[in-house]
Amino acid sequence: MRPPSIAAVSDALEACYGKPRPHGKRPLLDVLVQTILSQNTSDANSLRAYASLKRAFPSWSGLAAADVRKVAAAIRQGGLANVKSRRIVRIIRELERLHGRPTLEHLRRMDREAAYQALKAMDGIGPKTAACTLLFGSGIPVFPVDTHIHRVGARLGWARTGETREKFQERIRRLVPDGLVHPLHLNIIEHGRRVCRPENPRCPACCLKPLCPYRKGKP
Repeated sequence: MRPPSIAAVSDALEACYGKPRPHGKRPLLDVLVQTILSQNTSDANSLRAYASLKRAFPSWSGLAAADVRKVAAAIRQGGLANVKSRRIVRIIRELERLHGRPTLEHLRRMDREAAYQALKAMDGIGPKTAACTLLFGSGIPVFPVDTHIHRVGARLGWARTGETREKFQERIRRLVPDGLVHPLHLNIIEHGRRVCRPENPRCPACCLKPLCPYRKGKP
């Protein structure tokens, strides 16, 4: 069975979960920090960690001058606090050095590929974090691939055998039409959480069942 088209999967998921509402524009640095805090933890924990961080450091300039240990204490509830605090402080200090203040708003004046590559060139920012920052901060349609999307993509036959999440993102982001980037990203994540789970996927209840090679191969 051939892999289904991106459009067919997007249509099926929207019929199942609806079309997600677009995110409004937000400061790109805010979104970047939230994305870093969301890594390897739940949405609830990352949101609490971000709120705690902003209470402790209302301005990013204030955080740039802070002791990393105080930043780690502020985000402790989000997990991996020591690693994330060093990454956040390093990025914010580098932005302040380059631009005179911690900001990513200059990315809005760049074309999509240049903005994406500029983010990835910064120490501590990977492909998924760069794509999420642009998509959710400015609506720039770069398709992020997380663990759910990588898993679902592999089962649909989109991801190649042994292809890493990063390599899959670099390939598929060039194939997803701009208008489908936001809804497809969010709906695949929702589907991965509810149905196409890592263990014991709920194939009989799957709205992608008629399209999915993985399902066709199950007894």
